[in-house]
Amino acid sequence: MAEEPKDQKKENTEDKQSQVAKEASHGGAEGERKGEEKLVSEKEYLELKDRLLRLAAEFDNYKKRTAKESENAKLLGKAELMRKLLPTLDEFELALLVSSKENKEIKGFEMIFSNLLDALKSEGLEVIETGGKYDPYKHEIILAKESEKEEGSILEVVRKGYMLNGILLRPATVIVAKAKSQTGGETEDKNKK
Repeated sequence: MAEEPKDQKKENTEDKQSQVAKEASHGGAEGERKGEEKLVSEKEYLELKDRLLRLAAEFDNYKKRTAKESENAKLLGKAELMRKLLPTLDEFELALLVSSKENKEIKGFEMIFSNLLDALKSEGLEVIETGGKYDPYKHEIILAKESEKEEGSILEVVRKGYMLNGILLRPATVIVAKAKSQTGGETEDKNKK
């Protein structure tokens, strides 16, 4: 091969330098980007972004779930403690009913009982309502008596029932009304004649 004259070499070198300078001033950054290798493709980037968003959502759900489980555990612990206190509460109330109202010490016990009941109510303890009709979710029937009242009406409360923030601790034990039997009434009428 024939060697290029020095002047031509110099011109070729100058041309290359000017071309590089032009590229640098007119989009050299694009030229650099084209020259760089991409670390991930557009598809891989979108998949990674999607996975990251899903992971963040799963973590947020995990935090909410554990907070709810913690709250439920506290509530169940409270419910168990209240359940254990109910017999004592019943006995306390019974003792106050049986005792003489004229006794001065009884007034003190009534105040203690009232304060105890108020403290338990402030923690969410509720006495189950027993007026009206029988509710199988809140009442337990121990006896059904014939009565003039509507069938299923609560006649008497044997033992109070309690709930704690919507959790049934103990159903109310009740006696309910049942319809009078027709055969029994006819037999009595015949015996009177």
